[in-house]
Amino acid sequence: MFTGIIEELGTVVSIDELGDSARLAIRGATVTSDAAHGDSIAVNGVCLTVVDNADGVFTADVMGESLKRSTLGSLRVGSAVNLERAATVATRLGGHIVQGHVDGVGEVLAREAGDQWETVTFALPEQLARYVVEKGSITVDGISLTVTAVTADTFSVGLIPTTLKLTTLGARGVGERVNLEVDIMAKYVEKLLGAVRS
Repeated sequence: MFTGIIEELGTVVSIDELGDSARLAIRGATVTSDAAHGDSIAVNGVCLTVVDNADGVFTADVMGESLKRSTLGSLRVGSAVNLERAATVATRLGGHIVQGHVDGVGEVLAREAGDQWETVTFALPEQLARYVVEKGSITVDGISLTVTAVTADTFSVGLIPTTLKLTTLGARGVGERVNLEVDIMAKYVEKLLGAVRS
């Protein structure tokens, strides 16, 4: 489990294509400082398992399912990525409960700069629209964000200077794709209500 509070921007060091899977090597001084084999690190919102950790670089295997359902398949050597270690029981829940299980991929549709912040609008996949509400939480590339507006096929968020500076969203251009994870609570409520109605 994660909180959606990005700890650092990492860099993809190498990508080994392994048929229908891949092994990523990612540099990140903070997340590797105490990482051990088997630990979880979210990379752009995708929960990956540490295979090896040495000299500030960790490696992780990405199966075909994750490559197809997320933007990890489009990473290149040198790509910047959002990194977060798994939460502990003592972690402050500064964002919201994030599983690191990407529900779909969205696209940056527009950016509107304000004096100190920026509004970014994303395409919202049809199958996820029912889980996204104004003032609710959503995870974009691993970042816990508050929805400021929502339509049938779009949603918007406001980005503060810290988010613009310290995450990949500061540099995402119109047309670029992002990983989306909706609030898990909404999915549980839907399932429970469906069971009651049956």
